Amino acid sequence: MRWKQFLTPVSSMKAEEAKSFMSGEQEGNYTLLDVRQPTEYENSRIPGAKLIPLPQLTDRLGELDRDKPVLTYCAVGGRSRAAAQLLAGQGFQEVYNLKGGIAAWNGLTVAGPIDMGMAPLSGDETPVEIIVLAYGMEEGLREFYSTMAESADDPKVASLLTKLAEIEESHKQKLFKLYITLDRGVSNQETFELSTVYEMMEGGFSTETFLEKNRHAMETTSGVLNVAMMLEAQGLDLYLRYSHKVNDERGKSIFNALAEEEKAHLVLLGDLLGQQSNGK
Repeated sequence: MRWKQFLTPVSSMKAEEAKSFMSGEQEGNYTLLDVRQPTEYENSRIPGAKLIPLPQLTDRLGELDRDKPVLTYCAVGGRSRAAAQLLAGQGFQEVYNLKGGIAAWNGLTVAGPIDMGMAPLSGDETPVEIIVLAYGMEEGLREFYSTMAESADDPKVASLLTKLAEIEESHKQKLFKLYITLDRGVSNQETFELSTVYEMMEGGFSTETFLEKNRHAMETTSGVLNVAMMLEAQGLDLYLRYSHKVNDERGKSIFNALAEEEKAHLVLLGDLLGQQSNGK
């Protein structure tokens, strides 16, 4: 299966650019947003940062001023890029990501997850196209979790990744059932995958390619969890932005339910990441 980048494109700032931006703005004219876990925030943070962990972000959007620029950061830039893209997808007009995260801010050379460079969604997709793209994304996530579970050293992490892989499979089933209500000419899921899904996802990147290009960012358990949270935020962004494009109530209900499950996954991953950061 091949999958694509779904997130809204946003701008990134290198550490020196971010410092220059902040020094040129009066305090209160922008929001510096830390999307890491509380334990990470307690250990070290950029002065003046507001903490909203990534798993809580969509529920706490009301705490952010949409009229002010928002600069997001995390440990090495992956989670905060997903957060920035999610904010852009929710209507925030000026959002930036701190490239390299707080590690780069502190002058360290870091290797965070890379942008695969694929074209994002246009926003004009039909409900049928959205379902197919979401199906492809879920299969990509399933492959990612299954592969990383096999190589995870921490039993708790391996168990969670295996559980998430199983849940992504159930998401695929829900999406297929929704798809056949819109396209009565399709009834076989295997044929659907080999023709419709494969054709639409062609030109994207394979899970194998994604893992190879991001292997440097997943050399530790914390790194794997970082990347997993970035990908889950991508799914959450997709479901939130496109739930309104499905006209029937059943479709809306399924997309909203999937969004809630992605948020729950972020909480589980975030809790594990917090434990890793706390040395547990």
